[in-house]
Amino acid sequence: MNGSGIRRVAIVGGARTPFAKAGAQLKDYSALELATHAVNGALHKVDLDPQLVDELAFGAVIVDPAIPHLAREVNFRSELPSDTRAITLTDNCITGTSAIQSVYNSIALDRAHVGLAGGVESMSNPPVLFTPKASKIFLEASRARSFGDRIKLFAKLRAGHLKPWSYGIAEPSTGLTMGEHTEITVKEWQITREEQDEIAYLSHRKAHAATEDGRLTAEINPLDSIDRDPLIRPDTSLDALAKLPPVFDRSAAGTLTAGNSSPLTDGAATAVLMAADRARELGVEPLAFIKDFTNVGIDPRDGLLMGPGIAVPRLLERNRLSLDDIDVVEMHEAFAGQVASNLKAWEQGWKEPPIGAVDRDILNPLGSSIAVGHPFAATGARIATTLAYELARRDARYGLISICGAGATAVAMLLERA
Repeated sequence: MNGSGIRRVAIVGGARTPFAKAGAQLKDYSALELATHAVNGALHKVDLDPQLVDELAFGAVIVDPAIPHLAREVNFRSELPSDTRAITLTDNCITGTSAIQSVYNSIALDRAHVGLAGGVESMSNPPVLFTPKASKIFLEASRARSFGDRIKLFAKLRAGHLKPWSYGIAEPSTGLTMGEHTEITVKEWQITREEQDEIAYLSHRKAHAATEDGRLTAEINPLDSIDRDPLIRPDTSLDALAKLPPVFDRSAAGTLTAGNSSPLTDGAATAVLMAADRARELGVEPLAFIKDFTNVGIDPRDGLLMGPGIAVPRLLERNRLSLDDIDVVEMHEAFAGQVASNLKAWEQGWKEPPIGAVDRDILNPLGSSIAVGHPFAATGARIATTLAYELARRDARYGLISICGAGATAVAMLLERA
């Protein structure tokens, strides 16, 4: 317990699948299979007896209607005992950190000692649904009293009704995609194409270096002999990135491309959380402790992915810290333009006082989502695990997590080793 009576909660390890482009290396695995692989991998990485796990919080953004309680099914499929408490979450791109917060709360309040938190996405295998018109006909047919009544209803079907409806990534509140929103944001914040391409280039370069020296691969539980993220492009260059056409605003004013945006990705990640006192009892060395976190929601008209511009200043102010106190900053790269816009908001001030410029040497030192990939619900657990391991390697004190989310949300989380 600390002075406030709240138990300290540590991240003691974690594991993930390799992350792969949708429709590629992991396309034959369901979300449930990927999640199970990440959970079992986390248990093995920490050498943790599954019987000691009190709680599993796991989520997905693309929800399979056939498996609405994903975490419980992961519980049954994995090495966890059937009596482990399981909770399923969905919170867009911050699902992974929301899962971490759920487990954190249970441990901090002494309702659990050990927990797993994470998320998964199989963008290769989204549920395929019928159009609303076809669905209505099928439902009415299922309730029909006679075979003849069913035939009459089925006769209303037209070829166009049978066209499958699939998930889109447009915001229900605005009708615009995250990329379209970000194009608006980068124009408002005067972010150049060159700056965005440089962020993407550095993401690939750093991720490749961290793969070659084993820092990134240490987190991966290999699958089908894939022990690294195949999305990383070690041969990319600023010249190659500059040749890519814009994809969200196809006019001459467009700056977001496939190269400076995170790709649709398959993958799962799990972080292992443990009470500090339980870690001591088990002889487990904490990587880092969760010091604090804050979540915000903003009006999409202010910039759909600009939540970090508010969340991070608030978190630092509440903990009486400055950016100069932070040793490593892990910032989710939904789009390079979103990264640049939020960094500018921190520097200039936007709805919160300015907090200064980030030392680019400590920003995403292992690369981030543009290079590694972004399975929506898995990203939070991936980033938290990456940061905890990196803080331990550096024996550094403070690490900062910043993640924007669809739905105009964001989370900031502070890890410490002291």
